[in-house]
Amino acid sequence: MTTPSAATPSTASGQAHGPAAPAQPDAPGGRRGSLGPVGLVLAGGISVQFGGALAVTLMPRAGALGVVTLRLLVAAVVLMVLCRPRLRGHSRADWGTVIVFGLAMAAMNGLFYQSVARIPLGPAVTLEVLGPLALSVLASRRAVNLVWAALALAGVFLLGGGGFSGLDPLGVAFALAAGAMWAAYIVFSARTGRRFPQADGLALAMAVAAVLFLPLGVLESGTKLLDPTTFALGAAVAVLSSVLPYTLELLALRRLPASTFAILMSLEPALAAAAGFLVLDQALAATEAAAIALVIAASMGAVRTQVGRGRARKAAGGS
Repeated sequence: MTTPSAATPSTASGQAHGPAAPAQPDAPGGRRGSLGPVGLVLAGGISVQFGGALAVTLMPRAGALGVVTLRLLVAAVVLMVLCRPRLRGHSRADWGTVIVFGLAMAAMNGLFYQSVARIPLGPAVTLEVLGPLALSVLASRRAVNLVWAALALAGVFLLGGGGFSGLDPLGVAFALAAGAMWAAYIVFSARTGRRFPQADGLALAMAVAAVLFLPLGVLESGTKLLDPTTFALGAAVAVLSSVLPYTLELLALRRLPASTFAILMSLEPALAAAAGFLVLDQALAATEAAAIALVIAASMGAVRTQVGRGRARKAAGGS
């Protein structure tokens, strides 16, 4: 939950789960040089989705809002300790940006966890990915992206069985709203990354999100949050869903082009479906699997289209 320009699909797919870092070209040797960072990104994605699956198992003990509170609170403490961001010397605009970033982060997490409390993890992540995908398509403004949008809509239609009769409508609404907040998160992640060094802005925004969400978690769960087992499981969710993937993706983005990173992040619905099946016994019907595949294809296509456009602009500028 990471900062190339928000106008590109690489950001749209890649910002949702990791800290910002400038992307570097592949090391000499082509694919061999990128095997390490690719593995880091995939490991981060697996960590996020299995953390989400663990969060679902924790919800009967602490409630959806309580789980989000524990995740944000523990992640904020860890990131603040590790990053030790400087609190002085920032302008009012800097603080305004990081506060809005924190708001988007809190809303994205809260809405998504409300969704997975009602519908399976794989479909929830698939619907959530539509937010970054829409941002990619709108930012590109190319006719070919209508194809990717159509693919994504076909996937959504399949996922809903023609009318979402098989999924809780409120869960679907929460997932779509979380996707909109994911898109907002991407935009303000990029802006925060330009105003704060390294992961300082991310740490501060996480602290803002934790403070904002704490009253909601206390209101829903109360003293349940202080139960040692509940707190330990919440801390595990924070590490798996925030701290570990942020760290892995930060390391990967130092050696991996942002476009490649974005394509890998497009696989998150598939990873979520696998985590839901292995941890929560949430099997997918054939139509649901096809729907997830269509949304993944649309996301990858949007990324590759934008990358091709960027290369064409560079070639035109160089000639």
